[in-house]
Amino acid sequence: MSMEPLDAAADVHALIRDVLPALAPSAWFDSGTSEVVLPLGRSEARASSWTVLERCAREPRSSWPQVVDEWVREVGDRAFLAVGEMELFGDVRELLRLRIVPKLAPRDREGLVVVPAGDHFDAMVMIEHPRYGGPLTKARAGLLGLHKLGYVMTNTHDRELSDVSVHDQPLLPGRNVRVVAKPGSRYVSALLSEVDQFLPVPNEHGALVGVPCHSTLLLYPITSTAVREVLPVFADVVREMHAAADDPCAPGVYWSHGERRLTPLPPDAPHEGTGEFATLLRRLS
Repeated sequence: MSMEPLDAAADVHALIRDVLPALAPSAWFDSGTSEVVLPLGRSEARASSWTVLERCAREPRSSWPQVVDEWVREVGDRAFLAVGEMELFGDVRELLRLRIVPKLAPRDREGLVVVPAGDHFDAMVMIEHPRYGGPLTKARAGLLGLHKLGYVMTNTHDRELSDVSVHDQPLLPGRNVRVVAKPGSRYVSALLSEVDQFLPVPNEHGALVGVPCHSTLLLYPITSTAVREVLPVFADVVREMHAAADDPCAPGVYWSHGERRLTPLPPDAPHEGTGEFATLLRRLS
């Protein structure tokens, strides 16, 4: 019969203290946080005991010593991997970047270091390395002692986005689209929440925004009812660029307005009689 994990805590923690000297001599058990702490050079790795408590709660008490033994060995193996990762990456914090992606399904975001970026996109932390890079997993973040990640956006700006190009390109006669791009970049999409810096001031009515691929943003400042004619063409361009991209992002068009809000717009939005965008068009008429 199984029990609650916390009911096993006192006995399991005692078993952990008993086996650490033999299995991980440099490690110690932090009673305050219920974690095994393993020194790694000038840093340390921490492993919460919750996993082993859950395992023991499902097993008969006679099996607990074996379950604890296996878990402590796992923790030690992960710490060994962490040392290898640190040697491979150096200061991995220097390699962390932020990549904006369309909202992930729950099964796709599980295990990754991802936070919501509004209603329609997620911000995914990446390790920027030509061979060993990729999305930062929660397991890898734990191994490498990466917890507070507020500096990742600064890294992305300073090391990836300081040299983006900005130019206007004809879309329709007398109507230009503003292109923010860096060929080959995987991070221009991270500017999606900061499009105001690329728009004329003042910009009372916002802009059409497309992010067909991670290297390019398309913007059209809304200043008049001309947006009625522009939107379907703008939507076609975004969709075609998305379909042809090596690193596609989002195929749709958004209206950026007020407090960094993004509202999806169907190509026929100008002909719909309801909603905030329709209200805006009536105000511009």
